[in-house]
Amino acid sequence: MTALDSDTTAPGLAERIRTETDAAHRQTEQSRFVGDLLAGKLTPAGHAALLGQTYLVYLALEEAGRAQAEHPVAAPFIDDELLRTEALEADLEFLLGADWRSQVTALPATTRYIERLNEIAFDWPAGFVAHHYIRYMGDLSGGQIIRRMLERAYGYTTDGLRFYIFDQIEKPKLYKDAYRAKLDAAPLSDEDQHRLIDEVKLAYQLNGDLFADLEADIDTYLVK
Repeated sequence: MTALDSDTTAPGLAERIRTETDAAHRQTEQSRFVGDLLAGKLTPAGHAALLGQTYLVYLALEEAGRAQAEHPVAAPFIDDELLRTEALEADLEFLLGADWRSQVTALPATTRYIERLNEIAFDWPAGFVAHHYIRYMGDLSGGQIIRRMLERAYGYTTDGLRFYIFDQIEKPKLYKDAYRAKLDAAPLSDEDQHRLIDEVKLAYQLNGDLFADLEADIDTYLVK
């Protein structure tokens, strides 16, 4: 095989991320808290607890996005159609009432997650992309399955589900395909790609830790 043949068959960054972080992704999916929520075993307060922690993460991530908006590595991924904070605010007001902000406090794992974003996402564009990828592509993929399961379990239609609704993205599959093409085209060295993949693995771990913190209080949210 020639060097040229090797180059043309090498997997792109998007495929490398998918395959090299699969184990970390699967580990995160084993959360009892999320499983019980989707099965309708938790009260709406449990759903609100998850959304509250998610909201705090997105505040930090989307602030980093504004800071990175002009950087050639990060800019192609930053899209107003993806932004989630306003949708999360609407869901939290629906679930908790007008004073919802006073009821949302960062859990220890959420604090660590935000600290990591503050540490790297404002100054390291590829690190920002790693966290952008895991959050938004997850929302457009598994998030849509979660949306349907929450509809069945809790009878939500729009309110309570706005976080998972992307009104401005008509065809999520095409959007995700274009996103993956941007990953493959990103001007990153081999070392940068390796570091990005490691950061995706860490992001999965941070999400798993957040779920574990929620699970520690799961008895509070179980339907009696």
